[in-house]
Amino acid sequence: MTDSTVHKPNPCASAPCLLTGQDPAHAYPTASADQVLLNGLARSFGLRADGAGESTPLRELGQLFHKQQVTADTALEQHDAPWANVYLIQHGVMRLFREAPSGKISIHHFFAEGALIWPVFGRSRTVRNTLCLSAVTPCTLWIADFHAFRATIRQRGEGHWARFALALTEELAESASMREFHKQTLSAQQRYGLLLRDYPELVQRVPDNQLASWLGVVPATFSRLKKAR
Repeated sequence: MTDSTVHKPNPCASAPCLLTGQDPAHAYPTASADQVLLNGLARSFGLRADGAGESTPLRELGQLFHKQQVTADTALEQHDAPWANVYLIQHGVMRLFREAPSGKISIHHFFAEGALIWPVFGRSRTVRNTLCLSAVTPCTLWIADFHAFRATIRQRGEGHWARFALALTEELAESASMREFHKQTLSAQQRYGLLLRDYPELVQRVPDNQLASWLGVVPATFSRLKKAR
């Protein structure tokens, strides 16, 4: 996610291209559910799921997760309430956003296959939380309680949680910084060009009004940019 909100597809997650015009059930992996989960966690932690010394901590974490399928636009985390869970995406796209009292949406991040999503910022774990998380497409998710997840990692020894947390925090900060830089220095047309170049999968899977919010333009402008291409 270093200026790329879409992770490379998890080898044990269904490939998005296989879902076009097909029953999604036909595109799901043949690996067992437990193996899909372990492979996803291993990727997030930079481990090998079959490593003799690493399988035990991964399996301990895996026991915290349960599988859930949600429809598009399902709200998973809402503002003014502590962020409760950790999410590992097996298939689908999710969005991280803020919503103003007026109803205006500001989208900060998209996540896709293989992403592990949790409340990076301390404020998000309190009633002062301002972030929302929802499904953009139908999603297959692995969900665990955040506090149990963090406690399990901390049990591995001092510094384990800090090292894990730092990686995602830095990626989100870098992505947000680059997007703000692009908004200040590039025209809407140039930003749209970067979207097509760097995130072609998002263009195929995410509604135009959400992409417009992410680019920082109104839907009408986004429509004109799209037609001009």
